Amino acid sequence: MALVHRKNNRRFQRQAEPEHRINERIRVPEVRLVGDNVEVGVYPIEEARKIAANLELDLVEISPNANPPVCRVVEYKKFLYEKKRKEKEMKANSKQSELKEIRFTANTDDHDFDFKAKHAERFLQEGNKVKAYVQFKGRAIMFKDRGELLLLKFAERLAEVGSLESMPKMEGRRMLAMFAPKVTKKKDSSNKEKEKEKKGEKPKQPAAPKAQPQPANKEGE
Repeated sequence: MALVHRKNNRRFQRQAEPEHRINERIRVPEVRLVGDNVEVGVYPIEEARKIAANLELDLVEISPNANPPVCRVVEYKKFLYEKKRKEKEMKANSKQSELKEIRFTANTDDHDFDFKAKHAERFLQEGNKVKAYVQFKGRAIMFKDRGELLLLKFAERLAEVGSLESMPKMEGRRMLAMFAPKVTKKKDSSNKEKEKEKKGEKPKQPAAPKAQPQPANKEGE
């Protein structure tokens, strides 16, 4: 029986295009050149490519909409690594500034209070701000004092990890309070070492030698 060879049905995957136009892919008459070890200025594209090639680096188009486009002489892989690292740092910083909300009611029991307090402590330790509020529904608006006491008790619970930015205040039918993460000043290890060095630099002063008794002069000598 003849063997039937089936064709591979997988779609042909095109090679991913570079994120930026580099080297021969840059097709403009002239570019503004920037980078380390190059003289900043406007160059014909061929001359800019030669400068990058002589430095064994890439010509990377970083501002295609500029007139003329701006190109950087740099190792492309290193350029992408630095770009991704900065984006990651920016993402991490934006994450730290998130605002988390904790909701209470005027009749929140101790178990629910403790559960939400643990969440708030974790949020603050992660560097987030916390907005805690007591929601008043219907006739519960009569118990504003109870809501204020609850938020102050909450502030006392979070005192080690967060600071109350302002006293509880009413906004519509809810009373809220804002908490910011408490910055703990950690003593730098290098400072500790310096302190130890300073202590070590102070040699113990040797004790003053005791005065030796002078022998008595004999008569006639």
